[in-house]
Amino acid sequence: MTIIAPREMQKKVEALRSLPSSPAVLKPLLDLLHEPPDKVQIDKVVKLVSYEKTIAAQLLRIANSPLYGRTKPAESIQAAIFTLGIQRIEDILLSNCFSKMVPHDKWVVDPGVFWRHSFGCALVCREFAERIGYNDPDKAYLAGLLHDLGIIVNSLAFTEQYREVLAQAVEAGRPLDEQEEEMLGFTHCQSGVILAKAWALPQAIRDVIEWHHTTTVAPAGNPLIAITHLADLLCRVRSLGYGYEEWRAVDLATDPGWIDLAHHCPKLANIDLARFTMDLDAYVVKITKLVDTIFSVN
Repeated sequence: MTIIAPREMQKKVEALRSLPSSPAVLKPLLDLLHEPPDKVQIDKVVKLVSYEKTIAAQLLRIANSPLYGRTKPAESIQAAIFTLGIQRIEDILLSNCFSKMVPHDKWVVDPGVFWRHSFGCALVCREFAERIGYNDPDKAYLAGLLHDLGIIVNSLAFTEQYREVLAQAVEAGRPLDEQEEEMLGFTHCQSGVILAKAWALPQAIRDVIEWHHTTTVAPAGNPLIAITHLADLLCRVRSLGYGYEEWRAVDLATDPGWIDLAHHCPKLANIDLARFTMDLDAYVVKITKLVDTIFSVN
């Protein structure tokens, strides 16, 4: 495979600015959902959701799925919102928007696998942030959710080349970013941050997208990079990776990201890493059920 020149990569990624735009309700809905829990105005959430029929239908379908075990069907958007809870609404909203960006024939990594990893990483980031005293667990959640934006970018802009990259990574049991670097000349981190800049995502999130696999050369002062890096590793060794087993040993306690994070969050020293890793088994079940429900065609 011919390595793609940086200028060609930049040009193709920037062309993705013309992707179908997100629903008009996305920004105001996220603003509402990010209010403190006691200040979220449910009536306004209901009103905004009502404007976007596909999102409203998705919320009702998932609220009435066996996953939530309602004895009486939710027949209104308000009932669905109370059943799902604010965090689930954000999960569904973002997955709905991002999944529409990628036509079915352009997905290289299976979309269900991709979202299991993304949601798993988001949940682990938030839980990890809370346990070590990071001051904005919700931002950590968003960082985990969006850290692999570049995989969507590569699937759209370099579809056939990327299929070969994934096939080789699966065969070798090799980390995807290493296979990308060898075969494309760049990783999903580099392509993802180009689109993140074009979309004007917050700088802290852009840094996570760009550096979550290379914490040793990341800009100083952003603990989110190390939090996401470690959460990503934890997920990939606990069946929440990219759909294949990576043949690599992971020792989080000696990982440069762990060491760097200890400087920002002294509570890290009190983490029972073995227990925290075991807790991920519950996330695997929870996230698998959620993603299967979101992407169910029934």
